[in-house]
Amino acid sequence: MVGRGVTVVLAGPPAQRLAAVAPVFRQIGDLKRVRVAHADGSAAERAFVRAWTALVAGADPGAVAARECAAAVAGARLGGLDAPTLTACGLSAPDVENVLAGAVAELADALHPGTVGRLHAALPELAADHAAEDGGPPFVSALRRQPRAGATAPGRARLVVEPAENHAEHCWAVAVYGALLAEDVGADPGSAFLLGLAHHLHNARLPDAGFAGELLLGEHLGTVTDRLTEIELATLPAPLAARVRATLTGRADAHSPLGAAFHAADVLDRVLQAHHHARAAAFTAEQALVDLELVHDGPVAGYHHAVLRAAGL
Repeated sequence: MVGRGVTVVLAGPPAQRLAAVAPVFRQIGDLKRVRVAHADGSAAERAFVRAWTALVAGADPGAVAARECAAAVAGARLGGLDAPTLTACGLSAPDVENVLAGAVAELADALHPGTVGRLHAALPELAADHAAEDGGPPFVSALRRQPRAGATAPGRARLVVEPAENHAEHCWAVAVYGALLAEDVGADPGSAFLLGLAHHLHNARLPDAGFAGELLLGEHLGTVTDRLTEIELATLPAPLAARVRATLTGRADAHSPLGAAFHAADVLDRVLQAHHHARAAAFTAEQALVDLELVHDGPVAGYHHAVLRAAGL
């Protein structure tokens, strides 16, 4: 891979895997923008809350990772039609599982076979057990309120894009992407998921000034980040806090399997988010009508096209 004139040998996920998962991660990332009438916040925010609530209650991080990754991959195709909604519509648990399995199958070819097996194994629990989407430690709601700074650079004016994602959405995405890449690099999926969820704990109290602001903090950045992280870790049960604290060391570099999964997930989410804003700004009606077939085939499609022609659309 080439960046700033320097050639780097990619020691993380295989290049062909990254090429395959990028379109899948783009669809999963859109759950940051999927909302439903019966709940507050995006699907990504609600999943972030759900994951932390389960972890604080003592759930195994690997089990939480498998369930939330299955929900995310299925959600990439189903949007707001999640397991609780399908159940509320009258579907039985086996029927819900079949719907979710069909959604996962549409994207499974891009993932490591071991990852796909892990997702399918989690589907029965996902279909039957509807975890809480409220509660969790105080930093959960704070990260939902804390906007991301977006792209900033020293000496340049801030580029503000709206609506801004929040830190809960970003952390959720990095957690899911990291866990979905774990088998490719030999990392533990539960640890990769936990690291993604926790890597911005300090931003529960520290507003995000972006890379430019971090440079201005200079030698104070590490001290401030560590101090604020410890404040939030103190709100967790001691065993979970210890596990999170140990997992956070994986941020140091990309040489370990955990670091490789995390840093791949983090940079993919940051750049995919920028691509989302660019696509939204460049969206055209032709894309909706032609590429996405807004007027799709059906018994009245001919009438629809006639109406649009007459209207000059």
